[in-house]
Amino acid sequence: MERKKSLTDKFLNIIEKGGNALPHPGTLFAILAVVVIIISGIGYALGWSVDFIGINRKTFKVEEMVVKVKPLVTKEGVNYIFTSLVNNFTSFAPLGTVLVAIIGIGIAEKSGLMGMLLKKIALSTPKNLVTVVVIFLGIMSNIASDAGYVILPPLAALIFLSFGRHPIAGLAAAFAGVSGGFSANLLIGTIDPLLGGISTEAARILSPVYEVLPTANWFFMMASTFLITGLGTLINNKIVEPRLGVYTGDEKLEFHDVTLEEKKALRASGLASIVMLILFVPLYFILGKNFLGAGLVPIIVLFFAIPGLAFGKSIGTIKNDSDVMEMLRKSFSGMAGYIVLVFFAAQFIAYFNYTNLGTILAVKGADFLQNTGITGIPLMVGFILIVGFLNLFMGSASAKWAILAPVFIPMFMRIGYSPEFTQLAYRIGDSATNIVSPLMSYFAMIIVFMQKYDKKASLGTLVSTMLPYSIAFLIGWTIFLAIWMNLGISIGPGVGIEYISGF
Repeated sequence: MERKKSLTDKFLNIIEKGGNALPHPGTLFAILAVVVIIISGIGYALGWSVDFIGINRKTFKVEEMVVKVKPLVTKEGVNYIFTSLVNNFTSFAPLGTVLVAIIGIGIAEKSGLMGMLLKKIALSTPKNLVTVVVIFLGIMSNIASDAGYVILPPLAALIFLSFGRHPIAGLAAAFAGVSGGFSANLLIGTIDPLLGGISTEAARILSPVYEVLPTANWFFMMASTFLITGLGTLINNKIVEPRLGVYTGDEKLEFHDVTLEEKKALRASGLASIVMLILFVPLYFILGKNFLGAGLVPIIVLFFAIPGLAFGKSIGTIKNDSDVMEMLRKSFSGMAGYIVLVFFAAQFIAYFNYTNLGTILAVKGADFLQNTGITGIPLMVGFILIVGFLNLFMGSASAKWAILAPVFIPMFMRIGYSPEFTQLAYRIGDSATNIVSPLMSYFAMIIVFMQKYDKKASLGTLVSTMLPYSIAFLIGWTIFLAIWMNLGISIGPGVGIEYISGF
């Protein structure tokens, strides 16, 4: 019998139908690029501009800035459109990461290693803990920068499919953990020192020797890991998966008991992984932090490819180099839709950034909140909501913070809140709406992953699926922050909520 639709289901269905009534995502991004061109011309004619104190992201110095709309309808703008077309596409950050990662993932998948690992997970993990594990791994994956976006969502979809559950629910749960829980983690991630550096410069507007450390928000973010895992699991099991219903697509994944040959091949891949770890440890100490920074994607490729080769050679799916090249050909052929979509998405995002429309919107939003005159918890709630809204139009966490930090950190310091606490509130708003923002770099890629299980999936499908997570994270995280404020607990090692004047 068909499940009775709740009010939430009906609301999300309206969003999905409305979103999917729009053109194909690639066409939609092309239309949005044209809209940006037109709006930039209007803004230029009307003299849109903002004056503010901001942080130069190259020098990390506080500077007085005047930002005006840069039109795309003038000679200079039209020249930019034509001369930047190729570079916008090839320099689109997720494109290289995804395509390079596919080399390793493709070998691991086509050799049979991925399927075998999924079988082991399916046979050993309790069914009621799968959602918890997927979301938790998503949150933890952000210590590896953007790698979690590429690896975890498609893997989680297969894990859910192996349990007879809807694969899109698994994909959504992983995306919610990786992106919606971007600031939560048990460890210090790559974003912590970056935001801390910007916050330091903003705090020095009032206190010249102030320093915001990468560990500034660590205690709160550790606790948030469990909060986001719990909220994500609740939303997935009570709203998202019931709404998706029973999966009736063509993709199937059935497991039998592990054979002796498969066990032998798994041991071979495991041994290959151990050898790689032994080799990588001294490289880390020789090459330093860049080895796990800029070199992370190649490391991930090798950690998939080498065990995949060992498994395939042992099990018989790889006999020679031609088999490997054929595996890679099939893997890359499946990315054609993503490449087409990225071309148009890259142009839209590049045009939006070029015109300065996002910067102007961010500064206007900051001015609005500053002029409201509210204080205390309502002030922080308003700040989080403003950041969450701006995140829909300006995806980069560091770019937004470079604009907002010099405004809000001194402002909140004057009324008694520490720079670390202001940074913490910012991170909540910035993370919660990532999963419903078309300007988020990996948004287009998630749509393509989703279309593997639902050919008709489009922008509306993804937004309606992810919106419950976003709302729950925004509300739940904000309430959690308010409780933390009332209890006066340290948000990081030696870091409190209050700012002591003169420190």
